[in-house]
This record gives sequence, structure tokens and C-alpha cells, in this order.
Amino acid sequence: MYFDQANFDIRCEWGQQGIEQLTAISDVVIIVDVLSFSTCVEIATSRGATVFPYRWRDHTAKEFAQTIDAELAEKRGTSRYSLSPESLLQIDNGTRLVLPSPNGATLSLATGTTPTLAGCLRNCRAVALAAQQFGQSITIVPAGERWPDGSLRPAFEDLVGAGAMASHLNGRLSPESQAAVAVYQSVQSNLFDAIQQCSSGRELVEIGFEQDV
Repeated sequence: MYFDQANFDIRCEWGQQGIEQLTAISDVVIIVDVLSFSTCVEIATSRGATVFPYRWRDHTAKEFAQTIDAELAEKRGTSRYSLSPESLLQIDNGTRLVLPSPNGATLSLATGTTPTLAGCLRNCRAVALAAQQFGQSITIVPAGERWPDGSLRPAFEDLVGAGAMASHLNGRLSPESQAAVAVYQSVQSNLFDAIQQCSSGRELVEIGFEQDV
């Protein structure tokens, strides 16, 4: 298959199609959704919570949360916990949290039985080390965002996050992975400004969630 990057140990491909092309030949998949699913997972789990990914924030999410005795993350700014990383900074140890997300959570649920990790800029080194415990064939999937018509919008912050992940991995990097590393290294010295000024970062700042960046 032309698009599975099978000649390389470290592979990188976007979104749902990336998962469909690469998961079957991978020992582990890393989902990178920097703003904000993967960052939420890192913050919550580092404070002792357990996160359950869920695709939609609708009545089925509420029902699912009830069946597993968990809290449901609601819309940003409307509840105690949400897809806002800042809202999870004080999450209680032992909390069970259903975290709906149309991008990161949806992709996390699409990998089947393949071990799957949530990677972001906060945990890139730790996730890379963890991924290598599963084997040499590692796929990094930058989640991206969605245009209004539902098509994939490649997101700068996820490309940077994928590059950060790949920079800590040992093995033969595909050209796609090398490109992600190059992007990460190009902004590494000024990372905060780059993320704040990219499209997704500006969106969060303008709607009042600068702390999430």
C-alpha cells in the first residue's frame, strides 16, 4: 500500500484516514489533539482521574456516564469540567470523567484493540517513552480540526505536537514524521507564541479561553 509508510518505524498521518491506513500495521498509536483533548487527558490523569473518551456531547454521553458512574464533561464554561484544560487543573483524585470530543476522542475510539496513547506538548517525552514499550512500529496521528462541511482542517498545533512526539522516538522516521519534527524544531524556541498565534490558539483567545492555550 502506497500510503501506509510501512518501510518506516515512526509514521505520521492525519485524522481518521491515517488511522484506517496505519493502525493495522502498528504496535501502538499516538493521538495528538493539542487543543484540547490530549491536553485534557494529560492534566486529568496526572491528577489521578480516569478519562473515558466519547464522541458526541449529547444525551447518549449522559447516559453512558451514568452507566459507568462517571461525571460528564460539558461545554466550555458551562460546568465544573469540560474540554477546557484549565477546568481540569483542580480535578479530584479518583474522578471518573467522560470526555466527549469530535476529534481526539473519536480517533481514540477508532483504533480498535491497538494500544492507544494521548499525546500533547506537555507529555511528549513521557508518551514517546511509553510508546516504545509496545514495539517499534509507532503511528502518530495528528487529529486536526473540522471545517464547517465536516472535512479535515489540518491544525498547526497538532502538527507541532506530532513533531514533538517524533523527536523523542527512536527508529526510522518516515518523511512525513521528519517533516513534523522539522516544524516542531522551527518553533521550539518560541513555542507559546506560535501556539497562541495559530488559528486554533487565536480562536480560544478570542472566545475567552486564553488559559487553555
